[in-house]
Amino acid sequence: MTHRERLLAVLNYEKADRIPVVHFGFWGEALQKWVREGHITAELANTCGDGTPSDRIISEKLGFDYNYFTVAFPRSGMGALSHNFEQKKIGETPDGFELWQNPYGVIEKHRGDAGSIPAEVDHVLKDRTSWEEHFLPRMQFSEDRIDSGYLQSLKNRDMEYPLGIYCGSMYGTLRDFMGVEGISYLYADDEDLFAEMIETMGSLWYKIVKAELESGVTFDFAHFWEDICFKNGPLVSPSVFREYVLPQYKRITDLVKSYGIRNVSVDCDGFIDALIPVWLDGGVTTMFPIEYGTWHASIAPWREKYGKTIRGVGGMCKHIFEQDYAAVDAEIERLKPLIALGGYIPCPDHRITPEAKWENIQYYCEKLRKITL
Repeated sequence: MTHRERLLAVLNYEKADRIPVVHFGFWGEALQKWVREGHITAELANTCGDGTPSDRIISEKLGFDYNYFTVAFPRSGMGALSHNFEQKKIGETPDGFELWQNPYGVIEKHRGDAGSIPAEVDHVLKDRTSWEEHFLPRMQFSEDRIDSGYLQSLKNRDMEYPLGIYCGSMYGTLRDFMGVEGISYLYADDEDLFAEMIETMGSLWYKIVKAELESGVTFDFAHFWEDICFKNGPLVSPSVFREYVLPQYKRITDLVKSYGIRNVSVDCDGFIDALIPVWLDGGVTTMFPIEYGTWHASIAPWREKYGKTIRGVGGMCKHIFEQDYAAVDAEIERLKPLIALGGYIPCPDHRITPEAKWENIQYYCEKLRKITL
């Protein structure tokens, strides 16, 4: 079987020769560590991105089939803005932090020796005035959002590997624009604007996806991004998400399914259980990356509750790679009954960490590849 045939067979509860061996990318620090250890070249590390030729080479060296997050992005990328805000330094704080405006118009605190996500201290998007002046004009569809040359190259790609079509974010990107607190208050303070922003995002991505589908490229699955949950649950009320966001999902999933795309995944970290029924009603079929986390997320209780309407990619505890072969063996034994459920593909539950050991990953891939279905 080809890699794409194997992926589709498993997600469609059909017979496959073995389980796909996939991952979800690497931390940059992990790649640089492997350069120092002599496993890969600096050129491979510096040019590695999801689904790129370098990503595929590194994947094969480790023993993976490919990176599941190999999806086609339009020219506009993940942010939905036709052109980003200028990245610029705007000041400093007394305690040694620099204040920078990021591409979304968010003011962040940065310090040279900090490796974590920067703190947000202000946002350009606050209300209807800033929405209409700075964001609404940037979120209109135009033909130059679509890279026809890129799409043409995808028609000639190696059909051995699966390819997803990126369908955008209906809420998570807006959260990035305003911050969690800002968009949460917006629903209470200006519900009409809240609804307008989500409808604008949905309309934009519908038009982008439609144009890419009409190009004639063969896509194997569709993929959304949200990242709107944390370890205790969603960062948005499920009832609000159902009322305002679900219709935008449904219009896009109906569109992709009219082109024969049966599988639709959503990328959301955290404890997602309260949003799963909304996503399923919105036409999503596959949860990703099923963060194991401190709450031990697993497809098993979801399968028991929702049956074969739900699939999953992820759920493998990536921190096992930091330990030893015995820990890898134990993790694979934990995954075996989940694999046996069907419709499930193990995948490290996020980017492989800098502490991961090259030989542990190779051992995992070798063992997992031997699991037949």
